[in-house]
Amino acid sequence: MNYIKRAFAYIWQKKGQSALLILIMSTVLTFVLSGIIIKNAAISATQSVTKNAGSTITVSVDRQKMFEQMRNSGGTPSSIKSFKQPTLDVNTLKKAAKLSTVASYNITTNASVNAESFDTVSTTSGSSGGMMFGGNRGNQGDTQLSGVTATNLSANFEDKDSVLKSGRQLTSADANTNNVMVESELAKQNNIKVGSTIKVKTTASKAKNISLKVVGIYTAKTSTSNFPGMDPSNTIYTSYTLPSQINGTTGKASSVTYTLNNSNKESSTQKQIKKLINNSKFSVTSDSQTYAQLLQPMKNVESFANKIVWIVAIAGTIILALIVILAVRSRQHEIGTLVSLGETKLKIVGQLFIELFVVMVVSLFVAGALGNVIGNKVGNQLLTQQSQTTNSTGGMQGAPGGQRGGFQGGNNGGGMMGQHHMGTKAGTKVKALKKLNVKISPSSMVKLGGLGLVIIALAVGIGSISILRLRPKEILATE
Repeated sequence: MNYIKRAFAYIWQKKGQSALLILIMSTVLTFVLSGIIIKNAAISATQSVTKNAGSTITVSVDRQKMFEQMRNSGGTPSSIKSFKQPTLDVNTLKKAAKLSTVASYNITTNASVNAESFDTVSTTSGSSGGMMFGGNRGNQGDTQLSGVTATNLSANFEDKDSVLKSGRQLTSADANTNNVMVESELAKQNNIKVGSTIKVKTTASKAKNISLKVVGIYTAKTSTSNFPGMDPSNTIYTSYTLPSQINGTTGKASSVTYTLNNSNKESSTQKQIKKLINNSKFSVTSDSQTYAQLLQPMKNVESFANKIVWIVAIAGTIILALIVILAVRSRQHEIGTLVSLGETKLKIVGQLFIELFVVMVVSLFVAGALGNVIGNKVGNQLLTQQSQTTNSTGGMQGAPGGQRGGFQGGNNGGGMMGQHHMGTKAGTKVKALKKLNVKISPSSMVKLGGLGLVIIALAVGIGSISILRLRPKEILATE
């Protein structure tokens, strides 16, 4: 009878001991497999989010440098009022949008006008007034034109703070037109419908009337306006070209947001855009901190899963090594007799290895059946805990986002400090992952089998030291 047959005979003869070994080995391999598939799921989720997160890069006026320039100019109300906001050529901004890593872009411009053929909406919150330079509203009108490349790319529509009620949204095809979208409350109050024409008047010293064609009506779900001191219903969306014309900066813009098709390329794309812009008055910022915060829970889960694999593997090796040592001691007479009959020590060690190998094969099937269930529960529980921890930390620290504040108003005067760029997406609006797609793959089972072989090889190696070290008489003498 060779050592392989003896191994199978021993396993069959010692059913209770074999069952105990299968139970222990199954437990070890189940947790190792859970760790492996949780780690794989976290890596896969990280890669998916990295590719589809749609990180953004924002080009806007460098506010710090603008403040310095204003202080250097004296900082008087008259100098501030006449201060001209720097702009960039739209063609340059579009050139940056043609980079292979850019999925879409949204140029934003704003202009302040007065309602001419309609009455503005007035509410307590909207009429509270914003803090203006010089303590007055200057040439600020009662209506704001928010120019964008396309409304579906603007922050309010992406965040569902504004939704289309009737008509259509503005697209890039509306450039150089007077097509607009008005808010539903303003439309209701003035009986404005899709297809209606409304008129506004510029706030410049030589004011002129502008006719606007309503192509869509939207509903603002928020009661807070991005323009201080103004009801959100008094914001009219237009193509970015119209506010530029009103401000006397045709073909120019001061803010644009680029959405990337792969967040991995964020750093390199930011450098390329900076090179193309090449203007010290503008800053090129990314939402990398928001993006990093989004990925942190998955990275924490991946790290924890990796620790599970190592800790369980080491603990399993130690436990099995102790079992083998005890088994060798209880089988000293058998081992000593076999060695005396001429059986090589390596074959005896091989028999022990075959016994554990058979146990491991059975345990692999058990682990395969239980690993997916345990992995799903543990993995998603870990993700939930890590997400809550990250959100709590992020909420305390605060996310900076992009630079949305700026100077609005061009040659028409009455620039307003702290006004937000409507439509500029300050951060990546991506839902945090709430569930890991934990599943067993063939590669996971191969890894588990390989790790199982290493575990039993180490266990048998450690437990068989006494067999390899002692001679037959010494083995029998220690019985």
